[in-house]
Order: sequence, then structure tokens, then C-alpha cells
Amino acid sequence: MNYKDKIDKTNLPKHIAIIMDGNGRWAKEQGELRVFGHKNGVTAVREALEAAVEIGVSYLTLYAFSTENWNRPEFEVNALMELLVNSLNQELPTFQANNIRVNTIGKTSDLPDHCQVTLASTIDQTKNNTGCTLTLALSYGSRQEIVEATKRIAEKVKNNELDPSDINEETISQHLYTYDMPDPDILIRTSGEERISNYMLWQIAYSELFFLPIMWPEFSREHLFECIYLYQNRERRFGKTSEQL
Repeated sequence: MNYKDKIDKTNLPKHIAIIMDGNGRWAKEQGELRVFGHKNGVTAVREALEAAVEIGVSYLTLYAFSTENWNRPEFEVNALMELLVNSLNQELPTFQANNIRVNTIGKTSDLPDHCQVTLASTIDQTKNNTGCTLTLALSYGSRQEIVEATKRIAEKVKNNELDPSDINEETISQHLYTYDMPDPDILIRTSGEERISNYMLWQIAYSELFFLPIMWPEFSREHLFECIYLYQNRERRFGKTSEQL
């Protein structure tokens, strides 16, 4: 019996977030350039998305390009931008056929113009799809996100639109990029690294974390099913005791 058959369909995570790590190291192990790993990582994205759709996960968010990634060699950054455009164009029929809505979070105004155009077009063409929402975190950094949210809240206070005494956790959440989606139930990181790397720091306060020893190009749908199965066998207490659940 595989992991998919073991999953309780009545207790699915609503939102899975993934840090897709290890493309470059995987390529080096193959004796190839880092770009080779990024290209092969697209297959893993397809595996994760198809698995999410197949099992019924409503939200899948992928850490595709961080604010820190702009510091990488120009050749690699340019290759990643072209890969983004080509992948969106190539996968659009799949998005439509599987009722997938494409979304993005991050400072996407930093992306090259042609990337912004393709991304906006894909988002517009899939906006009425009602199945899984695929969110691409692009030029994304969680600290930056929280700073921007704080500025927007401060502006409302300054304009007497919000009383400081009314600010609570919900106020913060509603001013983040992810205001219109639930917090992740599961966070997965590949490559064996066990850190968060400035990804959804506010939102993952009670997420179940899974650090996989495989590189991202090796990720398959069975890995996603395994994480869901293990998630269902963890006790999520949210600060309470087992007896209170």
C-alpha cells in the first residue's frame, strides 16, 4: 500500500508550503551547471502540483525566488527568470485543464518586465479557476513582508483609520501578502537543510515542519503524500494539552 492509500481524505491539510531547495547541489552531483538543476526542478514542481490536485489540497505555495536570491550570479538569475516565463507559458493549458488558479506573493515589481507581463497574464487567465491555488513566492522575503505590513498599518493609524488599541494578530495577518489564504498546515523543505530561510515566518507559527534529505529535483508526488500521511498522525495541540483536544 502506498502513502496515498493511507491518507484520510476527511482530514486533509488546506495549505502546503514548500521550500524547493537543492537544485544547484543536485546539478553539481551530476557534473552539470546549476541551471541544469533548476530546469529539472520544474518536473518536481509538476509532481507536487499534480499530487496536491489529485488528493484535494486547496493551496500550494512554492518558494520560487527569494529577495536574497538576487545576490546570485547574474547568469543564474537571468536563467531563472527565463525558466519562469517558459514554464508559465508551457503549463498554462495544464492549469486550465485542472482548474488551477495561479497566484503570486512577493515584490514582483522587481522582476524583469517580460516576467511581470507573463505572470500577470497567467494570473488573469486562471483567476476564475476554483480548484487548487498555486502561489509562487517571487522576490519574496518574510521580513520584508512584515515590514511592509507594518508600514500600511502605521499609515492607517496616522490617517485615523485605525486605533492602535484595535491592532491584534488578525490585523497583522490581513496586511500580509497571504491575507486571502489560510496559514500553511505543512511546511516542507528539501535538500536536508533544516532552516526556514525567511519564508512565511508569521504564517508558519503552527505549521508542521518536514525536512526531507532529498534534493528538489528528486521530489515526487509520493513524497507529498508521505508528508500528508505523517501530518495526519501528528497531534496538533496549538498550545493546549492532549486531554483538551
